[in-house]
Amino acid sequence: MKIEAILFDMDGVLMDSEYYYHFGTFNWMRRLGFTGDHSQLNQLIGTTMATTYVMLYELFGGKYSKEELTRVNEEYFEKEDPLDCKKIMFANVKECLISFKKMGLKLALCSASPMKTIMDDLRQMEIDNLFDCITSGENFERSKPDPQIYLYAMEKLHVTSSQCIVYEDSTIGIAAGKASKALCIARADDRFGQDQSQADLIIKDINELLEYVRKWNDGRDLSD
Repeated sequence: MKIEAILFDMDGVLMDSEYYYHFGTFNWMRRLGFTGDHSQLNQLIGTTMATTYVMLYELFGGKYSKEELTRVNEEYFEKEDPLDCKKIMFANVKECLISFKKMGLKLALCSASPMKTIMDDLRQMEIDNLFDCITSGENFERSKPDPQIYLYAMEKLHVTSSQCIVYEDSTIGIAAGKASKALCIARADDRFGQDQSQADLIIKDINELLEYVRKWNDGRDLSD
């Protein structure tokens, strides 16, 4: 059976935003007196903002309310150090997405970020028009590692899990992809303690993903 659709996470998959958010968050947390280390922030990767703020509240031992942490975080990233998505976009992402479209594949963007953030980031990268379905984890009762967001995208694209690739990077994202019964491929990244071992395949980047899909759909040997 040919691959008919690819379902993408965004942060850490299309752009190097995990690195940016990790160290930015650590910076403002230090200002508020956080004495832990970077590794404690690894658990935030791939979560919705609602879950992130619960985790931050716990990391501070309840010293600050979730509302206060939300305010500080938003002020830091909106005013002090705003994200330049185009600058941190991984190489050849737009070109590969266009190639997937030319091959007739359907593309979905399935991120845990708020929808406004997703759309702003995709527009900055100038790739918002390349997706057939764009959805946010905050629209669902159960977020990753639950597969709900990916199952929803499959339904919208009118494809089955056996026709799909889920392209992820985080531990919980990979778990969601696997639970959806799609082929789950991870973009390799060992910087933030994410366990990618459950992915069906770990690859270097989107260029390798494109070549893999071409071989699969052409019936060529995938080991070449």
